[in-house]
Amino acid sequence: MPAILRYILRLGPTNPVAVRLVQGGSRRVRHMYIRSAYLGVMILVLLWLLIFGPSTSGVASYGELAQAGARSFEMVAYLQIGLICVLAPVFMAGAIAQEASPRTWDILLTTPMTPGQIVSGNLLGRLFFILALLFCSMPLFALTQFYGGVPGRSIMASYLIAGCAALVVGAIAIALSCSRVVGRRAVFAFYITVVSYLAITIGIDRSMVQAGLGSGEDGSGVTWMTAINPFLALTSLLEPTGYPRADLEDPALGFLGSWMLARPVTTWCAGSAILSLVLMVASTITVRAGGLATMTAGATGVPIHKRVFKKGDSEEVHRPPRTVWNNPVAWREAAARNASFGRILARWLFIVLGIGWAIGLIAFYHSTAMTPDGFRLAIAMTVVGELAVTALVAINMSATAISREREDGTLDLLLTTPLTASSYMSGKLRGLIAYLIPLIAVPSATIGLAGLYSLLNGFGKVEKAFVTDRIGAAGRTFEVPIVLPEAGLVVLLASIAFIAFCVIIGLQWSLKSKGTLGSVVGTVGVVGAIGGTVGLCGWLSSDTIPVLGSIMASLTPASAVRACVYPVQSMTVTVEESGLPSARIGLAVGAVAAAGVYAAIVFGLHKAIVRNFDFTVRKLAGVK
Repeated sequence: MPAILRYILRLGPTNPVAVRLVQGGSRRVRHMYIRSAYLGVMILVLLWLLIFGPSTSGVASYGELAQAGARSFEMVAYLQIGLICVLAPVFMAGAIAQEASPRTWDILLTTPMTPGQIVSGNLLGRLFFILALLFCSMPLFALTQFYGGVPGRSIMASYLIAGCAALVVGAIAIALSCSRVVGRRAVFAFYITVVSYLAITIGIDRSMVQAGLGSGEDGSGVTWMTAINPFLALTSLLEPTGYPRADLEDPALGFLGSWMLARPVTTWCAGSAILSLVLMVASTITVRAGGLATMTAGATGVPIHKRVFKKGDSEEVHRPPRTVWNNPVAWREAAARNASFGRILARWLFIVLGIGWAIGLIAFYHSTAMTPDGFRLAIAMTVVGELAVTALVAINMSATAISREREDGTLDLLLTTPLTASSYMSGKLRGLIAYLIPLIAVPSATIGLAGLYSLLNGFGKVEKAFVTDRIGAAGRTFEVPIVLPEAGLVVLLASIAFIAFCVIIGLQWSLKSKGTLGSVVGTVGVVGAIGGTVGLCGWLSSDTIPVLGSIMASLTPASAVRACVYPVQSMTVTVEESGLPSARIGLAVGAVAAAGVYAAIVFGLHKAIVRNFDFTVRKLAGVK
């Protein structure tokens, strides 16, 4: 066999790392359940759309069958990309978690495999399961061809978009693993980053379309976000009329615009491949060099970022003394979580970029022809997205705060100290909330700056500071601020209370769960169920119940944001019967009341956790 062919095969099909990952993963029951659930959901959705989509009379024409096939294909294509984006981080999480076991790297690096073979084997071995999910659903898409209305080119293009999305997610995960600057806990952050990126780019695209900044004659077509988001790229493929592309022959586009606006699907696929290739090359360089941490270390062996932030080597015996709070557990949770460069960078990037985005958005609205509806939508989606990220960070931190210490044996050491159960749990609660306060302040400051803009009459542009809202198609009209001036305080109260509730639920599950995975899943389930139910009640009650509805609008941060940005639409009955001032007063009272209710819940749960602390700890003693 020629040497070049042998080398190529070692990069792919015969790569020992890829073979080991595929054989090992194929035996895991969890992977089988994921594949079965994926295919089952796709089958049920497609059958439902095909059976109930064509006609309600029982007799459908060929035209109706073709339309039903096209609609079914569109829905299933969106569902497929959504499931791939959700499941890809799950399959790729092992690549990031592998960094937490240096012994695995030590053994792998003693083999005669080249850096390229190590990197490609990790990528292809883990990407195999995601691509297998795509191929197993191909017969379902072939069924839509019997009805007509679905071009085969569109089917293959949708698969290509989904495959490129899986490729870029896998390349990022492998790059994080080979850099060895993150740990096992970065898996959750990696997952949240992927989901947040998709939501943010979609929100920006919708805002630009509503403002008429997209392609097409009316500005409702593709935007600069389309080519960097798989869902938007698929929309441009499946809805060429409702989401039109730019004219390729337009000389005003330029080179970049001709790719981003006229060929978004091609740009997404090509950009994903190029980005993945760049990440693979970087991983090839860092994999045998010991990762970025080793490459950036100077003569002292301490990485540059640790020297800049005055963080010593993790193995040194002496460290500079630090001022500790009265409760050392609270100090450790609030201050010691900033012990790594990645955490410091992520926290400050969230704060700086969040505030910068808010100021830039207000300045853009003030100086351009952006519509009030587009500005309100952008503010609402930005604030809700930031709140969602903060809540997920709170859940992850609190749900792993105790279970992680149980796994590494730190809890056993803490229990030998004079710390009581009450001081331990109070320290955890206080420290986590103190750490999260700057993150909570970002969405509150974002909507607060928008409220301040309306309070100052738009810095001279009154027409931009106020908007006319109508109740119903022919109802009364009200002139309201673009965002309520008190929105920052209302959202801040609701957010702090709700995040504290998330933290105490996470601590409760972290105490009684055997591992971090179970505690995170349990916390997400409880917070999602309670928050969703309460939020839905507040959402619906604010629309239909006078006076009391405006108070209930502040039960969750999301409903409070909606009420502050769209007061007439969200508190319709109260505004119509009692006027906007009464609705605003009720909204503020509701924020204070919601804070009190959540505080009472947190206090009660804290007492219950302390009361059962010894029993729960003894029950799970020795669990790793």
